[in-house]
Amino acid sequence: MSSTSDGPIAQSSDTAAPGAARVHWSLQVLAIFLAGRLVSTLILVRAAAGQGVSPWAEPAPGYGTFITFWDSGWYERIFREGYPSVLPVDQFGTVVHNQWAFYPLFPGVVRVLDIVTGLGWGILAPAVSVAAAAAASLIVYRLFLLYAAHRAALAGVAVVSFAPVAAILQIPYAESLHLLLLAAALYLLACGRYYAVMPVVVLMCFSRPAGVPFAVAVGILFLRSVWIARRGATEGERSGARDGVFPLFLLGLVAAAAAVTWPLIAWVATGRRDAYVATETAWRGEPLAPFLPWFDAPSAVLGPVAGGLLVVALVLGAVALFFTHPVRRLGPVLTAWCAGYLLYLAAFWDPQSSTWRILVPLFPLALAVATPRGGRALWIVVPISVVLQVLWVDRLWVWTPSGPDGDYPP
Repeated sequence: MSSTSDGPIAQSSDTAAPGAARVHWSLQVLAIFLAGRLVSTLILVRAAAGQGVSPWAEPAPGYGTFITFWDSGWYERIFREGYPSVLPVDQFGTVVHNQWAFYPLFPGVVRVLDIVTGLGWGILAPAVSVAAAAAASLIVYRLFLLYAAHRAALAGVAVVSFAPVAAILQIPYAESLHLLLLAAALYLLACGRYYAVMPVVVLMCFSRPAGVPFAVAVGILFLRSVWIARRGATEGERSGARDGVFPLFLLGLVAAAAAVTWPLIAWVATGRRDAYVATETAWRGEPLAPFLPWFDAPSAVLGPVAGGLLVVALVLGAVALFFTHPVRRLGPVLTAWCAGYLLYLAAFWDPQSSTWRILVPLFPLALAVATPRGGRALWIVVPISVVLQVLWVDRLWVWTPSGPDGDYPP
């Protein structure tokens, strides 16, 4: 284990209370996870009862139908049909919505299980999401335990399990599978197992577009190792950093290559070089323009002055976040990932109603939220998160005919 890659590691699994120590840590984590899924299920069932007519179902659909709304339908279409070899276009030749915007690992796993069991999408897709989320919770705990005591790590898992968008962990989306692979990649990276993390990163890049921010995070860690190798306080520190320089460089190359693999596959399969980007921008309705949407969207609502001030406030707030004590305690690996992911969102994400769901990969911040005041903040954070989860399901997952193009996506 390399101390230069992750900072001091808290070997704190023995700090649990005596009563809690009699229950294996995995059972404690799964109990928290299942409690979160029960709450999300109740929220979804309640919302389904009030759902009116939608493009996917009649009024008041059952739970199994309700969770297949929105992008779940695209994943099911991939499961049944695969990807088009010719991109669909409108009367003006512009690429329209199609399967290439969605990565293949989640529907592919469901497809393999269906071949083996014959249980079908309706059963297997939610089951894969829940199973992946459960496994992710276990790895998230082990990851948090590197930097915090047992109770704090459990509290961090609770923040993730009851988060405002936690209902997505049991819906047939790729979020759960991506969370599992991302948590595993960060854990291996924090433990200095640079070569073991490489195949995990490749798989992760076939679940959701995470290769670019992961490569940025690895680049930050690479530069940090180079700096310590030259400027370290002791020879042992400099030697440890030198051991990580080449593996981190190689890992960065693997992550960067994995990031472009899916767009390259789309190009080869369709014969169109911009197949993936053209499909992604079909949802935006405008060409890809790095960083600009974050200025344009607030300005359109608040005006150029107020919108600009809001953007400046968001940037300053994001920078200040990394100087707070709870976030600094997360160590270089987790802070590098959060910084890389925020930079990625700033460059390529178009701010919209789906932004809340897209923030799920920032799950390491859950540990920073859970640890202040000895973990007592959890008793405030979880109830607020549950209320926000109700609002997220009611306002975004529930479909309402709010405009000519329907509702805002979750």
